[in-house]
Amino acid sequence: MNVMKKKAKDIKPLFYLYQIYKFIVIFPLFGISTTFSGLMGALTSFLFNERIGSKFGVFWGRFNSYITPISVEVSGKENIDINQSYVIISNHQSLFDILVMYGWISIDFRWVMKMELRNTPVLGFSCLKMGHIFVNRKDRESALASINEAKKKIHSGTSIIFFAEGTRSNDGKLLNFKKGAFRMAVDMGLPILPCTLVGTKEIVPNNTLSLFPGHVKLVIHEPIKIEGWTHDNLDKLIEKSKNIIQKGLDENS
Repeated sequence: MNVMKKKAKDIKPLFYLYQIYKFIVIFPLFGISTTFSGLMGALTSFLFNERIGSKFGVFWGRFNSYITPISVEVSGKENIDINQSYVIISNHQSLFDILVMYGWISIDFRWVMKMELRNTPVLGFSCLKMGHIFVNRKDRESALASINEAKKKIHSGTSIIFFAEGTRSNDGKLLNFKKGAFRMAVDMGLPILPCTLVGTKEIVPNNTLSLFPGHVKLVIHEPIKIEGWTHDNLDKLIEKSKNIIQKGLDENS
């Protein structure tokens, strides 16, 4: 018990120092880097193409991860064919999932984002110009129209990312997977690339503005070939994908 009290006493000053660092360094730089990366991404997408514009997303993800700081460990990159387009699915634990996927997955991709983010200053405008897809989850017909429009952009090595649960998990346990990503994979004949994020919920716990340094793992699993899967056995495809991501959590947590 005395050892635990001593450790707590030693850690407390570091905690308060980090809070000062967070407010005077991380938050201002996050705002500046988001504005810079968003505007430059939108501008280069307009002047050249969306693939070049997306490079600023990589910078944004890595820069803000480094200043937090977090370290990111990636495994399974050998499972990626850079010339192949994928429907990428991932679990969703934290706002930092976006930074990690942007910074380290090393694939040109477009996000599927909830429509509410469209009105976020700078970010919403920039994401629209960079080719990301906004979906109104409250309007099925509108959501389907957005997904159908997105299909035109997914080719020649450009992929699309879904957080398969559709929202963040409060406790890190997997929620039920939504069907949209899997329907799209079947309709387009694209392999599914499952990814597991481990540790982001400790960086930014859900429904808080708390922030902590730490270590994150990104596990890129073997792609699931789409041949043989149809809308009739979609539930089994979802179950298979969820089991793969769950295994990644079990083995790396």
